[in-house]
Amino acid sequence: MISLRRSNSRGHARHGWLDSRHSFSFANYYDPRFMGVSALRVINDDWVKPGYGFDTHPHRDMEIISYVLAGQIEHKDTMGFHTVLSAGDVQVMSAGTGILHSEYNPSNEEDLNFLQIWIQPDRTGVTPRYQQMNIADHQGLSLIASADGREGSLLIQQDASLYSVRLDQPQQLALQPDRRYYLHLISGTLSANEVQLSAGDAISLSAESVLQLTDCQQADALLFDLP
Repeated sequence: MISLRRSNSRGHARHGWLDSRHSFSFANYYDPRFMGVSALRVINDDWVKPGYGFDTHPHRDMEIISYVLAGQIEHKDTMGFHTVLSAGDVQVMSAGTGILHSEYNPSNEEDLNFLQIWIQPDRTGVTPRYQQMNIADHQGLSLIASADGREGSLLIQQDASLYSVRLDQPQQLALQPDRRYYLHLISGTLSANEVQLSAGDAISLSAESVLQLTDCQQADALLFDLP
């Protein structure tokens, strides 16, 4: 089964300094048809104006992934991490028993664009954790995050895997029929199992054995393998 989510059908929030597209119900955007896929709860495509950002706020019992597409994020948290992430950087926070953090665009001139991703953990009350990596040079299918940290991937507290997919030629991926998959196209174009996708589009797949990616034109996507 394949379900299509077009970019222009996503929720939209504009707060002056923030322009955000919500793939799933979030904050003031609510649609009972789009509450998430399996443990995947949030994909927000956020644009933040220079000098603005998210003030210090709490999280707990959530796996929070930020992927910088353009500009920079200045990150501070109560675990003691203070870093500036640039385009191509991915960070994972396991909020666990609770953290406070802030995220700002430190530039005076350049907008920040990043994907904010939330995955529900399979266990609550874990010790909070922070990791980051850069995937700017990754090509093809590369593992970003997983439950076991294999292949040098970032750790998440869930039986899930997150892949970067960057293609200029067709590729066929074997899927497990008892798993759920979600493919979010960041930029470029491609056809996924004969469904043509443009930037911001996504498809969810269940009970499928193959993901056939064709008509790839500088395609940059994220693929979620979910329980």
